[in-house]
Amino acid sequence: MKYKLIHKTEYQYAEPVNNYHGLLCLMPRMLPKQLCSDFEISIDPQPEQVIEHVDFYGNTTHYFSLHASHKKLTVIASSLVECLTETTGNPLGLSDMTCEEVRQRLTQDRPLRVSVIEYTLPSPFIKWDAQIRDFAADCFADHKPAYRCVQDLCTKIFTEFKFVSGFSTVNTPLKEVLTAKKGVCQDFSHLAISCIRAFGFPARYVSGYLETLPPPGRQKLQGSDASHAWISVFIPDYGWCDFDPTNNMIPGERHIVTAWGRDYSDVTPLKGIIFSYGKHELKVEVDVIPIP
Repeated sequence: MKYKLIHKTEYQYAEPVNNYHGLLCLMPRMLPKQLCSDFEISIDPQPEQVIEHVDFYGNTTHYFSLHASHKKLTVIASSLVECLTETTGNPLGLSDMTCEEVRQRLTQDRPLRVSVIEYTLPSPFIKWDAQIRDFAADCFADHKPAYRCVQDLCTKIFTEFKFVSGFSTVNTPLKEVLTAKKGVCQDFSHLAISCIRAFGFPARYVSGYLETLPPPGRQKLQGSDASHAWISVFIPDYGWCDFDPTNNMIPGERHIVTAWGRDYSDVTPLKGIIFSYGKHELKVEVDVIPIP
């Protein structure tokens, strides 16, 4: 499946911004089953240069700075992506490696443990305690396949939580999401990762896009797609396996990977530092357009 991606971010400032330093993480990754054949960035006001960099996690980022006064910033990232298979998560089929076997392998194989250790530790948006561990306790058992346990956790989140756009922000604590039993894909992914790490397994946050399908007989509205988030769990001998707790599904060809990291803080689509004062308004539009 081929897609044209258009991600538009627009900031409107109440007062002029004199200096801005921004970092973009919007370029889809090149993967064995995902090809990004074209990527362009349009920035208005136009910076003198845009510097490309590959970060610690292998994500391609772009840095730019603006030194002219402006009250509006528009960033448009356009990509052409081809997904080559129906699934990106676990092409070898269900793993029968139990939770106990996974822990033993990670304990005994030091090079392997070191290679995934950052995905087992707390991170800026991932913390856990007894309440979070207790929430997931009925999903994990030493004798059960770890893959199946993660699937059970995703099913539990999908079943017990409601998707409520606008309920949370990036800074909403996970405990608040857990108590309210509602949130968005970012919250559900962070919660799932917290639970999985609480039981000693490596899990990472995946940022990207999901093509949304309009109701039968209706055309898709421009900007109706959105950035999406899901998770990936490492199982020895099988590698990284993707899960989408928001939709209770294994990510497939409609899931397009942009970046991954410990949590959202590592893969923020656009973050920056401004030198100004006053309020601002943010508007984001995303189009995931299938190409015949």
